[in-house]
Amino acid sequence: MIYRADLPNDPAIRRILVVKWSAMGDVIIATALFEDIARAFPGREIHLDTLPAWKGLFESDARFARVFAVEWRDRRRRGRKIAEWLQRVRAERYDLIIDLQCNDRSRLLLGLLWLTGSRISYRLGNRQRFPYNIAPAALPKPVHTITRSRAALQAGGIPATTPRPVLHISDSNRVRVRELVERHGLKPGHYAVFLPGCNADGHLKRWGATRYAALADRIHRDGLERIALIGGPDEVEECRRIESACGDWLVNLCGQTAILDIPLLCEPARFIVANDTGTAHLAAATATPMTVLCGPTDPRRVKPPGDNVTALQADLPCVNCYRKTCSHHSCMAMLTPPLVWRHLRASDHKTG
Repeated sequence: MIYRADLPNDPAIRRILVVKWSAMGDVIIATALFEDIARAFPGREIHLDTLPAWKGLFESDARFARVFAVEWRDRRRRGRKIAEWLQRVRAERYDLIIDLQCNDRSRLLLGLLWLTGSRISYRLGNRQRFPYNIAPAALPKPVHTITRSRAALQAGGIPATTPRPVLHISDSNRVRVRELVERHGLKPGHYAVFLPGCNADGHLKRWGATRYAALADRIHRDGLERIALIGGPDEVEECRRIESACGDWLVNLCGQTAILDIPLLCEPARFIVANDTGTAHLAAATATPMTVLCGPTDPRRVKPPGDNVTALQADLPCVNCYRKTCSHHSCMAMLTPPLVWRHLRASDHKTG
């Protein structure tokens, strides 16, 4: 089977479905690919299939004529959800499905479409196997998700050149962020952003409140007016611990922002320091210099895209272990606040 085609130049492709469900960081990364797809198919109708939790990210996104969501995490109704998904996709009569999820469920659904008589002309994925008929050759591992997905688009003749996430942000987000910035005295170029959390299940990816507080103090003593903490519900206590160890120059915005507020807050910052967390991918929608602190996860796979993003990781044989428990957490302990500060200063001089 030939797994390559020049899809943008096929006039028969009028309606396209893009599939991308989870996780949040991966969905944000995929917005760079959404931009590539929209540019490659001007005037075509593009729909997005995502999860309910992320549907709101695309309410103001002109790239999609329609966004629909299925809650796959409800196991009791999964059979019914599969039937609903198949019925909906059949009814839309897509000419091309671009599967950016490429897991067992998405392959199963596309296979069921084909086996039940829905002969969608082009089914693009990242593996040269059924149900895909457009796909790249296998890539050497480890490989970043965006590298794999870009290779898939290129197999279909779709240029994949967008360097970082592209989000369409509403005016209401801009108004809310403008009020936050004015209330807390966050002047462009005179504050840093810390993203010190991650989901509760991945606590080993956290650098730690004590280290973030020490770094914040060092940055402030060196002349930066403000440090802003941003996080979600799982990170409230971590941000409180950092706040309690710092002065009133630290601004704790944890729990006060909507998801699409985060890029707007990060864009005017001097720099960003983050754990391997979904909010780091949101911040990567900006060109602001960002340092991501990696320990148990592989930066070759998880670092947000963009030449403004660097990753720091200790030189240990046990890094990239992806473990959920650890007795020593040396990978993060070796990334001392002075070491991170020296990295930030060097990066700041390069971009200054």
